[in-house]
Amino acid sequence: MDIKIDRHTVVVFDLDDTLYNEIGFLKSAYKFISNQIDSRNSESLYSNMLAMYRNGRDVFEYLAEKYIVEKQDLIHTYRNHIPDISLFEGVFEIFQNITKKEGRLAIITDGRVNTQTAKIEALGIKEFLSKIVISEAIGSEKPNELNYRAVETALPAKTYYYIGDNIKKDFLTPNKIGWKTIGLIDNGLNIHYQLNEDLKDEFLPQFLIHSFKDINII
Repeated sequence: MDIKIDRHTVVVFDLDDTLYNEIGFLKSAYKFISNQIDSRNSESLYSNMLAMYRNGRDVFEYLAEKYIVEKQDLIHTYRNHIPDISLFEGVFEIFQNITKKEGRLAIITDGRVNTQTAKIEALGIKEFLSKIVISEAIGSEKPNELNYRAVETALPAKTYYYIGDNIKKDFLTPNKIGWKTIGLIDNGLNIHYQLNEDLKDEFLPQFLIHSFKDINII
């Protein structure tokens, strides 16, 4: 699909499972933790941690009992480690092309300030962003209108696009306030599965894409 960009356009992105797969953050944290608490057996421990996660087990409860560490310390490390994560193919080029056309970029994401900021820095996109809205900082989560209005206040524009992945919370409000909405279809690795059955039309994005290759900045 074509997106026309000029200096009166703002393109807003969700973060997790939109710009990168959130499972990558989990794997990064598990690798860091496994090496930290059992460096000699870190690979096998990491493999076991992933298997337990996929089977719905409490990974940190297991580690706390086996290695005599505090569960809360493990959670803190998970949230605050420096992540090794990568953007989806095509995202960086789209950011560049929007900037070249004088469009502005923003992110609206739920989560903790330290964690989400570390992700943005690790992905190498902070320099492109004119506004970052993080739920912990603003005191509300999507789909609260405050999170979207914060972008409008900071970045007045004629046209707003919102690109996200979570059908339950990403698109309801931007649809309501007149933004154009684009949904990224789950590539099969999303942590939060996309279930749109029994949801009203106002929850659905106006457009769907399989990848960022489907977007052409004009």
